[in-house]
Amino acid sequence: MTNLPTKARAVIIGGGVIGCSVAYHLTKLGWKDVVLLERKQLTSGTTWHAAGLIAQLRATANMTKLAKYSQELYGQLEEETGMATGFKRVGSITVALTEERDEELRRSAAMARAFGVEIDEIGRDEISAKYPHLNIDDVIGGVYLPKDGQGDPGNIARALAKGARQKGAVVAEYTAVTGVQRTGRRITAVNYQSANGEQGSIACEAVINCAGMWGRDVGAMLGTSVPLQACEHFYIVSEPIAGLEQLPVLRVPDECAYYKEDAGKIMLGAFEPVSKPWGPIPGDFEFDQLPEDFDHFEPILEAAVNRMPMLAEAGIHTFFNGPESFTPDDAYHLGQCPEMDNVWVAAGFNSVGIQSAGGAGMALAQWMEDGARPFDLGDVDIARMQPFQSNKSYLMDRSTETLGLLYADHFPYRQKATARGVRRTPFHTHLAQNGAVFGELAGWERANWFANAGQDAEYQYSWQRQNFFENVAQEHHAIRNDVGMYDMSSFGKLRVEGPDAEAFLNHICGADLSVPVGKIVYTQFLNTSGGIEADVTVTRLSELAYLVVTPAATRLADETWMRRHLGDRMVIITDVTASEGVLAVMGPRARDVLQAVSPADFSNAANPFGTAQVVEIGMAQARVHRVSYVGELGWEIYVSADMAAHVFEVLHEAGASFGLKLCGMHMMDTCRIEKGFRHFGHDITCEDHVLEAGLGFAVKTAKPDFIGRDAVLKKRETGLQTRMVQFLLNDPEPLLYHNEPILRDGEIVGYLSSGAYGHHLGGAVGLGYVPCAGESVEQVLASAYEIDVAGTKVSAEASLKPLYDPKSDRVKV
Repeated sequence: MTNLPTKARAVIIGGGVIGCSVAYHLTKLGWKDVVLLERKQLTSGTTWHAAGLIAQLRATANMTKLAKYSQELYGQLEEETGMATGFKRVGSITVALTEERDEELRRSAAMARAFGVEIDEIGRDEISAKYPHLNIDDVIGGVYLPKDGQGDPGNIARALAKGARQKGAVVAEYTAVTGVQRTGRRITAVNYQSANGEQGSIACEAVINCAGMWGRDVGAMLGTSVPLQACEHFYIVSEPIAGLEQLPVLRVPDECAYYKEDAGKIMLGAFEPVSKPWGPIPGDFEFDQLPEDFDHFEPILEAAVNRMPMLAEAGIHTFFNGPESFTPDDAYHLGQCPEMDNVWVAAGFNSVGIQSAGGAGMALAQWMEDGARPFDLGDVDIARMQPFQSNKSYLMDRSTETLGLLYADHFPYRQKATARGVRRTPFHTHLAQNGAVFGELAGWERANWFANAGQDAEYQYSWQRQNFFENVAQEHHAIRNDVGMYDMSSFGKLRVEGPDAEAFLNHICGADLSVPVGKIVYTQFLNTSGGIEADVTVTRLSELAYLVVTPAATRLADETWMRRHLGDRMVIITDVTASEGVLAVMGPRARDVLQAVSPADFSNAANPFGTAQVVEIGMAQARVHRVSYVGELGWEIYVSADMAAHVFEVLHEAGASFGLKLCGMHMMDTCRIEKGFRHFGHDITCEDHVLEAGLGFAVKTAKPDFIGRDAVLKKRETGLQTRMVQFLLNDPEPLLYHNEPILRDGEIVGYLSSGAYGHHLGGAVGLGYVPCAGESVEQVLASAYEIDVAGTKVSAEASLKPLYDPKSDRVKV
């Protein structure tokens, strides 16, 4: 295309369905100077061969909100643009062939009801009535979503592009981005070359990477990390089948298969357990297919012929193999890239691009317009990714698994099996030698639980009590009654220092950081709406230096938030996570253990709760922080990586005399939920007001000018709309994880943000928000509460105070 503008407010790279959606939604918000550059033709990468399945229900409330928005948008695009999208609501059925899958579906049905998605649990007869061609001999049950649909992916994308053009966007095909011009943390211009050799550049205020399977390479060109990998994705299309009428979309995840009726044919697609990464991508790739691999697809087809016998008679019209991009955690990438100030991304859609693109484009456009996320997008925020995850070897290894995980059993606590062992704490070998079973988070290997002698040190997954249930119970009881030790080295550590460090932290934190050296402060980073952007502890190390400790998964996001609010203050922020190992020694006998290995005084008088001091441990030097996330007396011990092994050995040996037990992250979760401690990303997010989260004690409005102060003061005037409530099931058998519906006097009013088993309290415990506008505490608690567990309503005790040690006497003893 000739005559491209020389400047634009936004340049979008990539003309698949998501690039077209971003252009459409930016122009819908009034952005006139938007340019979309596509190297070949629109849709020519992945969009053109997508299956076009459009489901409503996703794993979280906000992802479901975006999927529902996509459906509504595609339904109205034809009227707006005059271009048919092929969207029709045909419904969908998912069937279970195992008891475990059946429980997963029943839990998803309960979750759907909490999210406002219409869903029916259906038995074999109903399944057969809605899908008469199905062999149901071994089908146990299923769910039916009447409003799910399907559409024409290419036309959906082209309709979005047309809508964007109608509102002023420039969409240029056969125009490849060849490079960028950069000043500091900003892209100032995008260079391009058209198919006829014409070259030019477009000065811009923002760049959006919507390059699909090219997203990693485009991200690198833009100075950002975008971890994703193209994989081969297979499906077949049958010959026409006489008399075949419209059918719901059918998913048989236990056989890794999905079925779609289209124009009297059946499409059979697969998410096989071990997938095939693909690349490098040829430079001239456009509407291309990959070589057939019938041997790879044959096990799926063999099961499908048994499941739908008419396929054996129909014959195969098309055997298709095309590339799609997958991310390390099966969640797409959206948002502002941490490394740059004006680079955004929407890519890596893991085979759900069509159903996601409408909502994702809307959310990203609103984020760009407002300079803040419109609601919690932590599931897909690119800031959740670690820079090392763009490593090619890592991506190739991980992607062999992630495609298949889409249809694998989504068991609680399920761990990835590939691309493991990348990040190890200084205590890794010692923990492994003592029976640790590791999980992975942000690449860190973390001891989640400890196997007993003679027990297999591996997960055996289930929706019921898993094989580590009793192990965690023992660890939990050790923390509550004696003493336990666990590794917290993976938690992020950000050193903030400089002449303006105190003023800077007082600006971004809700609490008062004008405290003495050695003081530890629990606080949040708030946004202007009073929502919680980060949940941290801050320790004053010296007059000019602080240590901010963050969750492992949000270390990069928290650092990015800090840097974007730094301004011209004289402050240096340094990630020192890997420089120190951290051991937590917690429980009623924690003081005895530490006193046995150190000449320091660990009494309340010398080392009160909420303070830190440097001490000797064995022959080493460490810094001990008296805080607790498990609700017991204890210390977090920070020691430089070179002395970490020695400190572990000294504590482990001395602890034997006091019954010290090695513990894991699962124990930490079961203890923290008994104590009502919030978990960032589940219980508290950017859209949860700090007062409604029950964390008002951590906000000091007496200090002036901190982010969110006005919103806190306003909420105190207008009153709370919701309250965080803790629930304990009265039946000790059911298990809670998260997203289970909360029923108040028989009506669904919300869902659990997190759940775990309270081994001390003797039942499953959950946290969740309950509407309370105009109500007193007494009125909220006067109701009868139930939690819907896989379709069974279980009565629950509700409390606004922690059910365990409500006055926190135990941590201060």
